[in-house]
Amino acid sequence: MNGKAALWTGRVLSGLVILFLTVDGAIKLVPIQAVTDSMRELGYPTSVSFARFIGVVTLACTALYAWPRTSLLGAVLLTGVMGGAIATHLRLDHPLFSHTLFGVYLGLLLWGGLWLRDKRLRQLMPFSQPMT
Repeated sequence: MNGKAALWTGRVLSGLVILFLTVDGAIKLVPIQAVTDSMRELGYPTSVSFARFIGVVTLACTALYAWPRTSLLGAVLLTGVMGGAIATHLRLDHPLFSHTLFGVYLGLLLWGGLWLRDKRLRQLMPFSQPMT
């Protein structure tokens, strides 16, 4: 894949992650009844303040990921958020491929998008070594 195609593919993948996480964080700020119900089902406090806290954390980490200078920090923090989601679904024995691994899917998109759009990350974590 040439540099321009990789850059744009990375931007699209990152854009999808940013869009999803922005909506996810924003609905927790309101919070709508579906958020309260899902928090109860997942075993978390159903208070408005807790939902807003989770929303603010998600939005802050997403903003860091979206900003090129802090995108690596944002990716690391969002990986932690996704790990918490995976652990929650694993603890509740939710369906593996649709619920439990959703954080893995999102993490792959997140890191794949960043890897494609950031040359420094590709140099740090190459998939293959140059032939000598």
